[in-house]
Amino acid sequence: MHLVKRSLTALLFLLTGCMGSSFGQQVPDNPVSYRIFDPFIYNPAMTGSKDYFAIDLIAGKFGGSNSQLLSGNARLSRTQSKYSSSTTIPEFTNIGIGGYLFNDYTGTSRNAGAAASMSYHLKIDREALSYVSFGISAKAVFNRYYGNSDLGEPAQNTFFPNFDAGVYYYSPHFFAGISATNLLGTPADKDTADSYTVNASRQLFLTAGYKIMLSKPLNIVIEPSLIINTDDSFSAKITDMIQPVVKLYAGNIFLGTYFNDFHKTSIFFKYKYKAAYIGTFFELKNGSPFYKTPLLAEAVLGLNISAVKSGISRQNHW
Repeated sequence: MHLVKRSLTALLFLLTGCMGSSFGQQVPDNPVSYRIFDPFIYNPAMTGSKDYFAIDLIAGKFGGSNSQLLSGNARLSRTQSKYSSSTTIPEFTNIGIGGYLFNDYTGTSRNAGAAASMSYHLKIDREALSYVSFGISAKAVFNRYYGNSDLGEPAQNTFFPNFDAGVYYYSPHFFAGISATNLLGTPADKDTADSYTVNASRQLFLTAGYKIMLSKPLNIVIEPSLIINTDDSFSAKITDMIQPVVKLYAGNIFLGTYFNDFHKTSIFFKYKYKAAYIGTFFELKNGSPFYKTPLLAEAVLGLNISAVKSGISRQNHW
């Protein structure tokens, strides 16, 4: 436990100490719903925290903008020796791996890139139910700015590497994490910095949540959680930093709301099959009918490739 505390303190110092002074957004910034369906993208320590290999495809559209994200993550496993009449039960290692590809088109620019993530999961109880994990992601991003002829701004291509890092605690009922993204900050170009700057500032994420069992026979669980997101200048309003999330699990159904913007109303929904799921995410500005304001709409498709090959349904481990 002393080793865990020292490691947590050191990583917290690293994450906060790397924060500088710039302004911008995270990469990738869209689709929005990856913060719900694939949170390992903003905190690589979550990579492999489930007992199955998840592959997700998210596609979103908002007005003339569109975005796509393909991701996957898993905990590495090793198969235990077995008798001929027994079922193979996987034994997981401490290593989680993952990665993703993304494309985000805004009309004036495009971000496209790839990332690889790795995590280490440290068991902190005898029952192997509570863990502390540490993770890092390395990513390469290509930005294409299409220019602005009215302002005399030429088209511009920018390629830049970046890194994310995080730490995460999780148990059957509670989870919490801290992470920093885009640790290398915004790429600087002295020739064009006055006309266009790539939005890729350092970001800090704090997240925590708790699962409350409402009905064990009906498998109904409610999970309130909180995401706190700020850039490295801490210039945003408190209400813009705090993003509450409420999830309701009811058998194969998973739904809730995410307050990514308190000026908008959002709802997400997911239906789970044995080895796959489909879902959606909608966000609409408050006080404005959908036919006057563009609707943010995103769809997600996912696969669950379990390490258990017995053919027995493994829906509970979602």
